[in-house]
Amino acid sequence: QVQLVESGGGLVQAGGSLRLSCAASGRTFSSYRMGWFRQAPGKEREFVGQITWTTGDTYYVDSVKGRFTISRDNAKNTVYLQMNSLKPEDTAVYYCASRSSVAVPRYDYWGQGTQVTVSS
Repeated sequence: QVQLVESGGGLVQAGGSLRLSCAASGRTFSSYRMGWFRQAPGKEREFVGQITWTTGDTYYVDSVKGRFTISRDNAKNTVYLQMNSLKPEDTAVYYCASRSSVAVPRYDYWGQGTQVTVSS
């Protein structure tokens, strides 16, 4: 079984920064790609960005490009989401997810989420 645990959320003023972490564990943990998603109150879950474990290639949704950065530490099985220049509209519960292999066409493991609140 794979476990994903997010941390690092909190309350920050607009223009501030936060770094979220997603630690993966499990005897059989193996992942092709890690993604970050968010869900604001009353809205559907939204894709934020992703990173491929082996290459480090990243991709971001337009609304966070230039402000958010995803990185990974392979030795620690941990992925990070550095969020800068935060805006009130970034307020949401942030989730990390793992796509276990290239053959799996979806994110199949999810964390419990961490709350990010950006005050104006």
